[in-house]
Amino acid sequence: TSLMAMMYGYHARGEWIDRRATNAVDGGAPFYGAYRCSDGEFIALGAIEPQFYARMRDLFGLDGVDFDQQWDVDLWPDLKARIAHAVAQRSRAEWVALLGGTDACVAPVLSLQDAPADPHNLARDAFLMVEGVIQPAPAPRFSRTPGVIHSPPVRAGHGSREALLDW
Repeated sequence: TSLMAMMYGYHARGEWIDRRATNAVDGGAPFYGAYRCSDGEFIALGAIEPQFYARMRDLFGLDGVDFDQQWDVDLWPDLKARIAHAVAQRSRAEWVALLGGTDACVAPVLSLQDAPADPHNLARDAFLMVEGVIQPAPAPRFSRTPGVIHSPPVRAGHGSREALLDW
């Protein structure tokens, strides 16, 4: 519930509609969501702030007066369709090569298998291998009391009988 505090605040101010894909950060806005590339993979956009939105427009080749109206909700469906068309012209790898290192707020949407090998995640040691099982590294990270993973996840039902007998 704590992660929803911002949305409840927006809702209380009349700035959040309690309906899926109608708000700025729930897939409603054209500049904040996931789009399918030509290879069937996806990229995610998060270009909310004006400078990031402008950079995204430039790199995607999105021009026209409609795109100047970033916050006009009535234009969002058309703008989403136009962005989807632009994204569908290249593969995810092509978009990553073109946009990587820019401040366009665009990133690849990675599968559970792909995420541990992503250069960003590798550089941050974001995943650990524990007894042959890949899993996210503990977070947050503290210098004096670092988090530790003691074992891989157990299989479903492991220890159930013992726990029930103990109860």
